[in-house]
Amino acid sequence: MSGGCRAGRPFGRAHDNKKGLVAQGAMANVSATRPRSARYDAAPAGVLSGRNLPRLKSHTMSNSTASSGTASFSELNLSPSITKALDDVGYEVPTPIQSQAIPQLLQGLDLLGHAPTGTGKTAAFALPLLSRIDVKNKAVQILTLTPTRELAIQVAEAFQRYASHIKGFHVLPIYGGQPYTGQIHQLKRGVHVVVGTPGRLMDHMRKGTLKLGGLQALVLDEADEMLRMGFIDEVEWILEQTPQDRQMALFSATMPKQIERIARRYLNDPQEISIKARTATAETIRQRYWQVSGVHKLDALTRILEVEQFDAILMFVRTKTATTELAERLEARGYAAAAMNGDMAQNHREQTVERLKKGSLDILVATDVAARGLDVERISHVINYDIPYDTEAYIHRIGRTGRAGRKGDAILFVAPRERRMLYAIEKATRQKIEQLVLPTTETVNNKRIADFKQKITDTLAAGELAFTQGLVEQYRQEHDVPAVEIAAALAKMSIGDKPMLLSEDANRPARRRDEAKSRSESGKPPRSQKRRDKPRPEVDKDKERYRIEVGHKHGVKPGNIVGAIANESGLDGEHIGHIEIDTDFSLVDLPVGMPRDIFMELKKVRVCGEAIKISHYKKEQHKKEPHKKEPHRKEPHRKEQPAGKGRSKPAGSPARKGKPATTSKVKGSGRSGGAETKKAKSKLSLSKKDSSKAGRDKGKKRRR
Repeated sequence: MSGGCRAGRPFGRAHDNKKGLVAQGAMANVSATRPRSARYDAAPAGVLSGRNLPRLKSHTMSNSTASSGTASFSELNLSPSITKALDDVGYEVPTPIQSQAIPQLLQGLDLLGHAPTGTGKTAAFALPLLSRIDVKNKAVQILTLTPTRELAIQVAEAFQRYASHIKGFHVLPIYGGQPYTGQIHQLKRGVHVVVGTPGRLMDHMRKGTLKLGGLQALVLDEADEMLRMGFIDEVEWILEQTPQDRQMALFSATMPKQIERIARRYLNDPQEISIKARTATAETIRQRYWQVSGVHKLDALTRILEVEQFDAILMFVRTKTATTELAERLEARGYAAAAMNGDMAQNHREQTVERLKKGSLDILVATDVAARGLDVERISHVINYDIPYDTEAYIHRIGRTGRAGRKGDAILFVAPRERRMLYAIEKATRQKIEQLVLPTTETVNNKRIADFKQKITDTLAAGELAFTQGLVEQYRQEHDVPAVEIAAALAKMSIGDKPMLLSEDANRPARRRDEAKSRSESGKPPRSQKRRDKPRPEVDKDKERYRIEVGHKHGVKPGNIVGAIANESGLDGEHIGHIEIDTDFSLVDLPVGMPRDIFMELKKVRVCGEAIKISHYKKEQHKKEPHKKEPHRKEPHRKEQPAGKGRSKPAGSPARKGKPATTSKVKGSGRSGGAETKKAKSKLSLSKKDSSKAGRDKGKKRRR
């Protein structure tokens, strides 16, 4: 090919044609050369200051520029199969980082993204890389490194969801806690994308079961989190084993020196993208969250709606399909609800908004795009039924209430696996979101009774009861029934077959379990285990105690230990028992029957940069430490002896009269001063010296 031009190819930059990679699909006409918009700066810029190579201008996106970015995914030149999958899941408009990163990755450029959790970065790298994948090639083409097992599963699920229309596509999450055999079997079968944690990936690479000779793209997701968890050495080792011409994307919320060094060393003239999310929310908005799993969402929502005093509610879900489904379920439960999404005609959407303004509609279920720019004074509550993909979307959502100085309420539903996004939202809004207490049975029943009484009052106040009063009086005379009984029958008729009052509250035990799980996920041991002044607690019957070689001097915290062990062993945080941190070591209780392969893997896990070197804890190991304090415990017994008020006499001093011979023994190799003492010393046997302190105490008590 003349003129120095390079043919487009599925991945990477300059490539040897002998490898036989041919561009496919929508990327057939995309050149691997740099775009005209990528202009070089003469001086270094950005966080990688001091780099000698010329730098590309960084692209910074904020909420002010988001609206002027790409209008839809169809404008990003993604492959038809990917675009179809996005339509299926209901994605309409790309987030700022997606609109900026996708074009760069489609052209084979390296990328450095400054993006916190929850900005939509998974789709930002998954969509363009999938658009260029070669399904016929069974080698691993995309490798994504994540800091935790949970994130690895989420990213793998996202790859599978976006590739739902790519026939023959396979993705494999690899992390600790799973048997090697299943992972090896799938690797031999052939997978196109591998998502995993550094430790387990290293093991497969060393065993030869994970081969990266055909790797085309590598992604480091949440690099700063990997550094915090002590995985940075493993990450660098993996990077050293990958082909030099592979494409690479690195995403990190912050840029510590170690991450900056990795970016300088392994990225090739990267495009820099920085997302600056809006960080202000109205002070008039009260924010609360409820942690609930998907199967309980609707029940929790219904109970909250019964107790909350609201005028109108704007409820957000992620997809178009969810808007109609949730609106229909709410209507079936007696609420005036309607859906609004991008598939609806404009005039239909306008009519729905008008109904909301006039009061004939109380709950509007919408997607982010459909509700953009919506300003209705009646909206007193915003409920995030589905947690948003990024923090900026959350700020935009709750901004639909509390406008123009009015008060508003924002409620967020958070699944256990979505707590990371909750923390990201709190950080972005700089506000602590309080946990919402689910209304009890008594509270709901009292509210229902109060509402029923209020309906009676409102009906009486409205008047025009002459006809119905005549009917009731006529019935009373005909059947000789008291008026109160007639009123009770009419009340029952108005209520219908559905019971007015709830039965016993079944949510309390579940709520206690959720709170206990929340404490375990945060790495905080139970309060009863925080009392360091008491003896070490006994190990539960279903637990074994282990020792790890990291402690206070290494800066370790319970959360670090829980995260590292849960990540490699596959245990949930709630199954990790008591944790006790000492100066240079820690003790942790784990379930009985740990498999040997997981035990060996945990030996290599690093916490705060130190290998934990886990081992079975034996009480005998720690008997030596309290033994150093024995002289202090002996002193009270000396004082109780007749002639033992003072210290032992130095060498050459005569022994006191009446002093027992056994008390003149000096520790170590010291000498005694009298014949009486020498005689006593010669009578001491080795077994007497090695006898336990408990035995000596019993003897002294008998002598007393």
